[in-house]
Amino acid sequence: MLSYTLFDLLALLIVTTGIALQAIIGIGFGLVAAPLLYLLDPAYVPAPVLITGFMLSLIIVLQQRQNLQWRRVMPAIIARLPGAWLGAWLLLVIPQATLSLLFGSAILLAVILSLRSFTLRVSPTSLAISGFISGAIGTATSVGGPPMALIYQHEPRHTARNEIAAFFLIGTPGSIVVLALQGGIDQYSLILSLKMLPGVFLGWALSRLMEKRLNMSSARTALLTVSSLSAVLVIYDGIRQSFAAG
Repeated sequence: MLSYTLFDLLALLIVTTGIALQAIIGIGFGLVAAPLLYLLDPAYVPAPVLITGFMLSLIIVLQQRQNLQWRRVMPAIIARLPGAWLGAWLLLVIPQATLSLLFGSAILLAVILSLRSFTLRVSPTSLAISGFISGAIGTATSVGGPPMALIYQHEPRHTARNEIAAFFLIGTPGSIVVLALQGGIDQYSLILSLKMLPGVFLGWALSRLMEKRLNMSSARTALLTVSSLSAVLVIYDGIRQSFAAG
């Protein structure tokens, strides 16, 4: 039987909050949970965060399966796996601090461009590109949602949430397998994942309660805000690691 310390309960609260956010707009769990959980115990990142996010995607897809357009999101799903392999390979040949600075800057630039004159639309090509980039960034930094969020920013909120969940449901196991093959998942990681599991159900229930009070058909502002914060966080992490290494 699992026992919970005070830090475990704090981790559960963090997970519940992040899950609720992602269940509403489609991304956000990694942004909220990854840095805070890392402060509690570095072992939470990346495997337990990926596993917990996968469980949320499973719940959303099961609940919304009648409204999902699997054929449309499939190019992103297929492209995520080679992206995940690229991310894992880059971790072996390039310092993570450098990757964080590079990927974070790229995400922030994409957000800025989308706010000005450059319009990103959902198409097989754009989905394949964003899926590939998401796989690489997610494996390297645990924050893989922004590339998909940028593509879906002009879609209705429920459509964006459901199709991003489908993308993560099929794509995340690829990242988990890559991490496992590289020795990134051990027994302790699995125990932490099990301890966080109640937060998935609590967060989902909380999001259902909040849905009744929300009058938000589009999640564009929320998606761009979360993507920007994610980019800043990844850049900050890269700077911190650079100074630590120096």
